[in-house]
Amino acid sequence: MAAQADHTATPAALITVDPLVCGRPVTSSDRSRLADVRGGDLADVGAAPRLMALAALRELREHADGVPQGQDLFDRAATLFEEATLAGESPEEYADRVSYATGLTAAAVAQSVRDLVDELRELSEATAAELPPTGFGGGFATRWVPRGRVFAAVMASNHPTPNVTWAQALFHGYSVAVKPGSRDPFTALRLTRALLEAGLPPHKLAFLPASHQTGEFLLKEADRGIVYGGDSAVRRWQGDETVAVRGPGRTKALLDADPDEPTVAHLATAASFDGGTRCTNLSAVLTTRPPAEVAEALARRLAALPSVPVTTAGATLLVADRERAERIRRQVDELRATPGVTDHSAAHDPAGSETVVELADGSQLLRPLVLSVDRVDHPAVGTELPFPFVVVAPWAPADGVAPLRESLALNLFTQDEELVDAAVREPSVRKVTRGPVLPWTAVPGIPHDDNYTQFLLEPKGVVAVA
Repeated sequence: MAAQADHTATPAALITVDPLVCGRPVTSSDRSRLADVRGGDLADVGAAPRLMALAALRELREHADGVPQGQDLFDRAATLFEEATLAGESPEEYADRVSYATGLTAAAVAQSVRDLVDELRELSEATAAELPPTGFGGGFATRWVPRGRVFAAVMASNHPTPNVTWAQALFHGYSVAVKPGSRDPFTALRLTRALLEAGLPPHKLAFLPASHQTGEFLLKEADRGIVYGGDSAVRRWQGDETVAVRGPGRTKALLDADPDEPTVAHLATAASFDGGTRCTNLSAVLTTRPPAEVAEALARRLAALPSVPVTTAGATLLVADRERAERIRRQVDELRATPGVTDHSAAHDPAGSETVVELADGSQLLRPLVLSVDRVDHPAVGTELPFPFVVVAPWAPADGVAPLRESLALNLFTQDEELVDAAVREPSVRKVTRGPVLPWTAVPGIPHDDNYTQFLLEPKGVVAVA
C-alpha cells in the first residue's frame, strides 16, 4: 500500500552548474534541468557542447606534462572535500544535493564521502601495492610512467565513490577531462574544486557536464579513459585497450550450505547496503538448497527495511523521481510475468506487491524484491536493477563454474576447494570472497576490476651501468 503523499515539501532553491575548464567557469547556453526526487527541479545544468569539449581537450593537451602530483596535494584535497565550504557549498549542502538528485540515502552519501576520502589518502599506498618492485641493483631499474598525457572519465550517478578513479589519473600525471554523471554532477564538481583549492595546477583538469555523445567524443580523443555504464557501454568499449570499462557488476553468491540466520543476514546486507546501488551489491544467489526456501528467508529479512525519506536517520532504501520510478516499475512487472519466476517479497513486504511507494515528501521509494526461478540458466539471473533486487536459482555441482561467470564479485559458501579454484581461474570472475565477507571488502592492492594502476601506467627500463 502506498504511503500517503504530502506535496507540501519545499525543494531547495535551483542550483546552477556549469563547466569548469582549467580553473575557469564557462557558461553554457545548452541547458537542462536536473530532477529533484521530491518533485520539481533541483539544478540548472549547462552542458559542454562538442566544440567546448574540443577546446578544453586542446588546452589540457597543450599544457600536459605527465608529471605526477604528490600525495600531500591529495591529502589536502581529501580534507577539503570532507570538511570545507567550497564555492559557497558546505559539506551538508553537498550531501543533501546528492541525496535529492540520486535518491541515495544520507547514510549512503556519508559512507561514500568517507570511502572517497580514504581512497584519496591511500593513493600512494595503493600504487605501491599494485606495482612490482622497480629496483634490480647494479644500475638496472624500471620506471612506471603514464601511458599518455590526457585522460577522460565518463562517470555514472549510482554512487559518488568511483570519482576517485579520475583523481587517481591526476595523481599519476595525467591531465583529466571528467564528464560527471547526469544525476550527480555535484561530486565531480566538489572534488574538482577541492583539488584546485589544494593546489592542483588549473590546466590539469576540466569539469565538463555533457551529453552521452560528447562523452564518447572525450573517450575517443583522450589517450586513456574510463567509462561507467550499462551493457551498451560495455559492448561499445570492451576490447578497446585505451578505455577501462565499468559495467554492471552482476555480483553473485553460491550458497552450498543451509540458509541459517547469520548467512541470510549477510546476504541481505550484501544486497541492500547503500540502497542496492553499488556495482558490487548482490543480485543473484545460486544454491544447492531449495531456492524457494532461501528466497523466502531473504525476502522476510529485506521486508523489514523501512520506507522513509532519504535524509531520515535509519533510511536504507533508494528513492527516485516519478519518471525513473515508473520505468523501474515496468521492468519489475515484466520480470514478475516471465514464466518460471516466483515473487517472494509480496507476501512479506508491508507494501505487498507494490515495488514503488510514494512517500510524504513526494519521492518514490523502491521496495526490495526477491524472486526465485526454476533453472540456473533462467534469463532473470544476471538482471541488474538499482535497488535491493535478488534472484535465487537452483545450482548443482554438475553445473560447475559456468553459471558463476560474468561476476564482478563472487561470494562462495562452499567447502569444495576445486570449485573455489575454478572460480578464481575463471576470467570473467573478477573477485572471489569466501564465507560472510561482503563483496566490496578490500585493502589497497586488492583489485576491484583488474589492476587499474597498470592500466594507467607502463614500465620503462632505465639502465645506468658504469
